[in-house]
Order: sequence, then structure tokens, then C-alpha cells
Amino acid sequence: MSTLTITARDAVTGPVLEVAGDLDYDQAPRFRQTVTTLELEPGQCLVLDLSRIQFCDSSGITALIVARNHAVAAQAEIALVAVPDNTMRILRIVGLDRVFTIHPGVEKATTQGPTGSGTSYA
Repeated sequence: MSTLTITARDAVTGPVLEVAGDLDYDQAPRFRQTVTTLELEPGQCLVLDLSRIQFCDSSGITALIVARNHAVAAQAEIALVAVPDNTMRILRIVGLDRVFTIHPGVEKATTQGPTGSGTSYA
């Protein structure tokens, strides 16, 4: 089990959270608390860099949905970045790859922001 670390930084498009470790039953509540206390402005994009996630279970997936709901409530966007293959597989199975905007790297997400829901690999 790997402890979850969350590092926040600001980009032109809005906050970027770099998430590392396990996003699981034990760690998801802390992630949810961090995300839901973020102050988002309408039109901003919350970017979740998942490149260093080692494991994500159903609690982690639920936490990602909570993050999306928080962004939508603030009239902001959300983008997942560098989603590991094992987590991407789960997102595809449950259809969330059509709900989240997904970018291969942080640079694209923080320069353009999402242009709607669904996967973007351009």
C-alpha cells in the first residue's frame, strides 16, 4: 500500500493536482476533501495529473466522480491527465472515458483546457 500524496499548483487554466500513490478505500476520503475544498471559478479547468497513481479501486473512481461533480457545480471543467493503463481500463469499462476529458499530458490540458467531454489524444 502506497500513501497518497497530492501536490497542488496553479496553471493559467486553473488548479492542477498531481496525485501519486494509491487512490483506494483508505486514501480516497483525503482526496475528496482536498478536491471539494478547492475554490474553482466558472470557466476554469481542474486538471488531475494521475501519472503517478499506482492503484485505483472503486473508491478512487468514486472520488474522481466527486471531483467532476465539484467542478460542474462551480461551472468549471475537469480534465484527467496521464491516466495509467490499469485505471484507464476501468474508466473505459464503466463508460467514464466518455464523461471525463482525458489528455496524455499536462501541457495540453493546461494550455487549452478541455473542449467538451470525452477522451482527447490530439
